[in-house]
Amino acid sequence: MTAVTPRPDPVFLSRDDCDLDEFAALLATGTDLADYPYADGVEAGVLLYSDRLLPHLDDEAGRRDVQSEIARALSDGPGIVVFKGAFPADLVDRTTEAFFALLAQEKAAGVVTGDHFAKPGANDRVWNALEKLAVSDPALFAEYFGNDYVALAAGAWLGRNYQLNAALNIVNPGGQAQVPHRDYHLGFMPLETAAAFPAHVHRLSPALTLQGAVAHCDMPVETGPTLYLPHSHKYLPGYLAFSLPQFQEYFAEHHVQQALGKGDAVFFNPALMHGAGTNTTADVRRMANLLQISSAFGRCLEAVDTTRTSIATYPTLLELSRSGFPARQLDNVVTAVSEGYPYPTNLDRDQPVGSLNPESQSDLLRRALREGWDTERAVAELRAQAERHRTH
Repeated sequence: MTAVTPRPDPVFLSRDDCDLDEFAALLATGTDLADYPYADGVEAGVLLYSDRLLPHLDDEAGRRDVQSEIARALSDGPGIVVFKGAFPADLVDRTTEAFFALLAQEKAAGVVTGDHFAKPGANDRVWNALEKLAVSDPALFAEYFGNDYVALAAGAWLGRNYQLNAALNIVNPGGQAQVPHRDYHLGFMPLETAAAFPAHVHRLSPALTLQGAVAHCDMPVETGPTLYLPHSHKYLPGYLAFSLPQFQEYFAEHHVQQALGKGDAVFFNPALMHGAGTNTTADVRRMANLLQISSAFGRCLEAVDTTRTSIATYPTLLELSRSGFPARQLDNVVTAVSEGYPYPTNLDRDQPVGSLNPESQSDLLRRALREGWDTERAVAELRAQAERHRTH
């Protein structure tokens, strides 16, 4: 009898690889508390931890043991953990006041914030709250971001030298739920764009980022705390599947919602399918400090001023475009000379308009060549885009 050779895993994923039955079977595995000895409980598949962890962090062996459990929970487990009472309530209140002061300053200056997965203007945001708090109140910043639970979770998932971002998000009464999604990096791309990345990048993307949030008020279910699908991060085609109608419908029927108290901190795998809920209250402004923590390895070896190289080469690119130079090779040059990724940026000024993400430098160059801009206009637009990326 001839042996049947197993079908190899696809190198590139497509919409056809998205199978709702396989997805549902994966989610049915559940979360067994016995597998997580440091956890205090499981609610709706979400692991809950308390200050019982802290004594174990005082020596290297104990800390490594706890971090190993957190890493397993985020990878092989439900993909989400909650630390109850991670921040003292008084500290949260003082930091909230500082954030409100920053928000008032921005509103007085006419700043209008956007949102990736919700209607722009419906909620209030303080983008880059980390830098703004550090500059406006360094002592409060040190007290807040010296938190052991943030360091514990970030170190467990990303290792050393991670980079923190923070953005205060306020969902006002009546604020509607976000579209269920996965998160940064591949989760910020349309299906067709994400499908252009090979399957090993789909496996890698979640390991580059840890998502988190600190509750800055009590968040009972009626305030709309985030909706989750525990274990959904394990589904390899998930970055293509989450936007498909049948997966959105499944999320609507099977999601869980974790109520949080002021000072609780939640961390989750960015591939976990999730979305903020609807605030059905009449008088509660749901406040969370959203933490996005990035791997130190998401950096190039050398610094390249791509604005400088783009400006220097644009006249040549324009001449090649007009002379009939092969389009594919022209695009190869654009890729080599410019920054193809829109992040990191200043989301106060470089807001997504008509798309999920702001325009990248490479996309700006492509648009300039497609529309035949003269060099003066292209240079002005490139410099204006670079200026929008500045944090201050």
